[in-house]
Amino acid sequence: MKVLILNGSPNSNGCTARALKEVADTLNAQGIETETLQIGSKNIRGCTSCRRCVSLGKCVFDDPVNEIADKLKSADGLLVGSPVYYAGANGTIKALLDRLFYSSRYDKTMKVGAAVVSSRRGGSTSVFDELNKYFTISGMPIVSSSYWNEVHGFTSEDVEKDLEGLQTMRNLGRNMAFMIKAINLAKEKYGMPQNEDAFFTSFPDGL
Repeated sequence: MKVLILNGSPNSNGCTARALKEVADTLNAQGIETETLQIGSKNIRGCTSCRRCVSLGKCVFDDPVNEIADKLKSADGLLVGSPVYYAGANGTIKALLDRLFYSSRYDKTMKVGAAVVSSRRGGSTSVFDELNKYFTISGMPIVSSSYWNEVHGFTSEDVEKDLEGLQTMRNLGRNMAFMIKAINLAKEKYGMPQNEDAFFTSFPDGL
């Protein structure tokens, strides 16, 4: 069982990284493998709506998006972390997630998803909500914790003093491990839920 972790901060040793490490260490202690990828410092463009991915089966742009899509396909969970920029997610992680979720057409049902946010002071809950929307549109159960999944500070040293935030990360890791294990057991006993064929309501008749 494995969780793919995406750090959307350009700082590989900053506040977001510290929060994600706390979750990863807890997951590892619970027997869940993790792989962390540094995303925020990569050159990743946004989606151009070319729709080439429909015929190619992957994004037309050859950058980390396709590599991550392959890793996510075999993972049991996805953990995404982002700093807060003007009450929004980091632009690079947002561009990656837009393209990742649109171009990877495989079923993500019952892969668990979790978002982690770091901020100096405010704007974190809007980013938390923004990131969770990728999971809810994809049949991915969201992992919660004992508080919103956030830490506060300007440096990773500041986050060390956020005892409640770090505790929230550990509780998130335990809950994520439990959900992954429970879902895997349910798959063995009951199988996967049967989803209906998708409708695409675009009102082409103009109504």
